[in-house]
Parts: sequence; structure tokens; C-alpha cells
Amino acid sequence: MVTSSSLVYLIGLPLFGAVFLLLMGRKADKWGHLFATAMSAGSFVLGLLHFFAMTNRSEEERPITQTLFTWIEAGDFKVDAALLLDQLSICFVLLISGVGTLIHIYSISYMSHDENRRRFFAYLNLFVASMLLLVLGNSYLNLYVGWEGVGLASYLLIGFWNQKPAYATASKKAFVMNRVGDMGLTIAIMIAFATMGTVSFDGVKEAVDRVGTPTLTAMGIMLLVAAAGKSAQFPLQAWLGDAMAGPTPVSALIHAATMVTAGVYLIVRSNFVFDAAPTAQLLVVIVGAITLIFGAIIGMAKDDIKKALAASTMSQIGYMIVAAGLGPAGYAFAIMHLLTHGFFKAGMFLGAGSVMHGMNDEVNMRKYGGLRKMMPITFATFGLGYLAIIGVPPFAGFYSKDEIIATAFNSGGAQGIILGSVTLLGAVITAFYMTRVMVLTFSGKPRWDDGVHPHESPALMWLPMALLAIGSVTAGYLFTQGEALVHWLSPLFAKKGEYDELMPHSVVTVLAITAVIIGVTAALMKYQFKSVDSVVPTDVSLATRLARNDLGQDVVNEALFMRPGQALTEGIVAIDERVVDGAVRGIGAMTVGSGATLRRTQSGYVRSYAALILLGALVLLAGIWVVTQ
Repeated sequence: MVTSSSLVYLIGLPLFGAVFLLLMGRKADKWGHLFATAMSAGSFVLGLLHFFAMTNRSEEERPITQTLFTWIEAGDFKVDAALLLDQLSICFVLLISGVGTLIHIYSISYMSHDENRRRFFAYLNLFVASMLLLVLGNSYLNLYVGWEGVGLASYLLIGFWNQKPAYATASKKAFVMNRVGDMGLTIAIMIAFATMGTVSFDGVKEAVDRVGTPTLTAMGIMLLVAAAGKSAQFPLQAWLGDAMAGPTPVSALIHAATMVTAGVYLIVRSNFVFDAAPTAQLLVVIVGAITLIFGAIIGMAKDDIKKALAASTMSQIGYMIVAAGLGPAGYAFAIMHLLTHGFFKAGMFLGAGSVMHGMNDEVNMRKYGGLRKMMPITFATFGLGYLAIIGVPPFAGFYSKDEIIATAFNSGGAQGIILGSVTLLGAVITAFYMTRVMVLTFSGKPRWDDGVHPHESPALMWLPMALLAIGSVTAGYLFTQGEALVHWLSPLFAKKGEYDELMPHSVVTVLAITAVIIGVTAALMKYQFKSVDSVVPTDVSLATRLARNDLGQDVVNEALFMRPGQALTEGIVAIDERVVDGAVRGIGAMTVGSGATLRRTQSGYVRSYAALILLGALVLLAGIWVVTQ
């Protein structure tokens, strides 16, 4: 039977795997990948045992805590290094360790020819351990340690093939933009410490009633900044597309199932802050709605299969952020979509890696076509994920996205109409760009180059894809039966209260399915029933060019932040060199010059010294004569 004292092993197993493999070096090359996979699998098994134990306890007794040691103690302020496993964190533990283990298994084959495979698996273990610490920490400070560990592991994995300058640049871009978001979390922790005297989740929750709304609003906004950075939300979303430079399993683990959902976790975990700060909560909804459409538009124009899926991830997390911003009515649905998304998006990223494996690492979908015959298992598993993400019933995405759209419409007033319309528009665009990916990749005539021989991936790659596809089919249904997930998470949130059902759920379902039909039909008309050129067309509209260039997000960031930052840095350097260093160099030069002048008087000749004595005596006598006159 598992107890609270075993929580540390959830993190300890993959952390030990990472440290052990890095210290062993080349000695572990032959078996390091198997050891790392075993450590991740062990964490998943332990998570399952904790889950079953939790279901056998009463609702009040389900959360358990393990205190490891006193981390900080200064007067009345005290922070323990402690872990909290409750109904919310167990969902993430199973997702992180379960999907993470499948990706480890997939990587055994995918990275089989890489001479640094052992180091890659060590980084995967490090990432899993850091992500588990992030969701198990019982305070914002403990969460912050995992938050930064995840950032480090992401940097190492995105730039794993850093011998290519573009890949190294991509990892640095992701690292820097995430540091901007991390400043938001840092300031939020400072606000909690300064105004509440605590940084634990329970302590902040208890202090909410005695802290003013402006303070909570400031803290909520800073938490939103942190979430935007980690979850690639507007305006800190520019790093996600470039992060596809890393090996495909990295994209599946970090940029589909786990790290990019950390921002959603942070907002939902901080529900007591946002419930008491309506302005911050409204900003959460606005950021999510903008990113939802922003990412979907970019996804329509990408020919790189991984970047198309990355834009899709950005958009789908926008749905989750919108739901999280709707308060008690939406928290559970944000987590539901997060969990279903973990299945179908991770499966599709692995499917993209399978396609690349069979196509000599080609990522341009315009050079695919007709692969369903050569790669039937990849086609089937990817296709199930496709049906889930666009929201076809009874696949997983239908249930979770449908609930978010319904909650948006029923949020009331003009906000409900606008937000509901935005989420429906997102459903149309999602159906369009994902159908485009399916058609360009698996349908039509072959368009690949000579010398390419598409083939199905080995079992170690398609087996994880098949298991994730099963989740893509069944997860939504399981979560919604008897409102299972809603009831499971409800003790952690404020009561919903009574809401008027402005838009009946049946009407929302019809609208959502209609949106899917419109998007699929438009994509089929454009790509299925017309010939597709293997060369990227250049005579396209301005809107298409903008979408291909990520709607100018890099241009805007360079103009508003990078160039002014460079100019400011250059100015500070110039002041330092000319004023500060100039003054120091000037004093040094003056001292050296004076010394050189005085040194000429010390010739060492007696006659010269006698002449100077005589001259001094004459000057002295002359002075006396002048004074006495």
C-alpha cells in the first residue's frame, strides 16, 4: 500500500535516472535508454497505485502531503520542501509519467542511430522529474523549482542537435522567452510573500479574504504572464514554432502533452486568486481567445508538418486558457481538454515523427502524398488523433471542446456571445488546417523526391502511437460519464453557483458539429479535389504570406523589444567604456605620465643633483630677499 512517504519516489526515480546516466557517461551507452525508460515506467506505476489508493479514500482525505525538510525559515516566514498529491496533481502525474513513458519507448527506436542516445534519455528523465516536481510542489516556491527545471530540460532537448546553428538558436530563443514569463512568476511569489507572509497554496488561499483586490489583481496578472511564457500564449508565443528543431519525441513530450500545459495548471491551481480578481480573470480569457485564433490561422499556412502541429498546440491551449478564465464553470473542462489533448496531440506528433522516419526526415507536407498505403498503421493512429482534435463524436476532443464552447456561450452577456463565437470560429479553422495536414500527408498522388522509399515504422514506434490513439478515442467519453472528472476535481474549486443556460447544450453540439463540417469541406475542396504542387507557391495573398511568417510575431518582437534592447545595451556599454572606464583609464594615464616626468629627474649623475641643489638654494635665497624687501 502506498503512503504519503512514497511521494518523493514519483520524482526520485526519473531524477535518479537522469543523474545516474549523466555521471556514468559512455559506460551506459548500451543500456542507458532502457534504464531511463524503466525509471519513467516505475514512476507511472507508482502514480497508478496512488490513484487507486486515492479513490478508496473519502473526498476530504484524498489530498496527502509529504514534508521532506524545512527549506527556508526566517522569523515567522517558513517554507517546507513538501509535496502535495491531490485530485488535480494526480491527473498530471499520470499524464506526465504515462505519456512520458510511451515517448521513452518510442525514442528507443527513433534515436537508435544517434551516438548520444544515452544523454538524450538522461535529459528526458530530467524533464519528467522536473515536471513532476512542478505539479507536486505544495507551494509556489516549490513549484518554481520544477518550473525552472522544466525550462532547463526544454533548453537541453530543443538544442540537442546543437551542431546545427539554427537548432542552437531555437533553443536559446525558447529559453529567453520563457525567462520573460518566469519573471512574472517571480514577481507573483514576491507579492504573496510581501502581502500575505506565505507562499504555500493553502496559505495564499486563506489570505485571499484579507488582501485587497488590487493586490490579487497584480498577482493574477503576473501569474498570467508566467503561464503565457510557458504555454506559448499571446504575446509570448513566438518560441513554440522554432522549438520544433528538437527531435520529434521532444515535440511530443514537451510541446504537446506536458510542459506547454504547465501554464494551464498554474492558473487552475491558483483558482482562489483569480476568483477574487475579476480583472485578471478577464485578461486570462482575452489572452486565451486571441491565442486560440492566432495559432489556428498560422496552422492553416504551414507546410512543415511539425510546425503545423505546433501552431495547433498553441491554439488548443488557447481553448484551455479560455476555459480556465471562465472560473469555477470552466476549470474542470480546461483540465479535461488538457488531458484529452495529451493523448491525441502526442500521438500525432509521434505520427509526424513516423512519417519523417519513412521519408528520410522530410518535413514538407507538399512532398508527401499517398502515404496511407505505405504507412497504414501511422495513417490509422494519426487519423484517430485527427478525428479527436477536430471534434468528431464520439472521439475525445468532441467532449472536451464541446464543453468549453458551451461554457463560453453561457458565460453571459456580450462576453458569452463574443467568446462563444470565437471558440466556434476556432473549431472551423481547426477542422480546416488538420484536414489539410491529413490530405497533404496521406491522400492524393505521391509527390516525394526520387530516392525516397516510404515505409512503416518499427513496432517500438507504432505501439506507443496505437496506445495514444486508444486514448484519443475513449478518454473524452470516460471523463464525461456521470461528469466523472468534474466531480473528481470539484472539491478543489469554489462552487459553480447557478448559471442561466443561455445556449442549450444540444444547440451548442449542433453548432460545433456544423463548424467541423464547414472546415473539413473547405479543406477538401482546396486540397483533396485539386492538384497540389510539391513546390511552395509564391504567388499567394498577403494574408497567406503573413500566416506563413507567423503573423509577423518575430518582426514585432524584434521591433518592440530586441532592437530597442540592443540599442539600450549598446548605449550602456558606450557609457561604461567612455565614462566609467574612461575615467579609470584617465587617472591611470595621468599617474603613469607624472611618474614618467618625475623619472627623468632621477638620472643618477652627481653633477646633475649638485646643479639642482644649487638651483634650489638660489631660488630659496631669492624668495627670502623678496619677502624681506
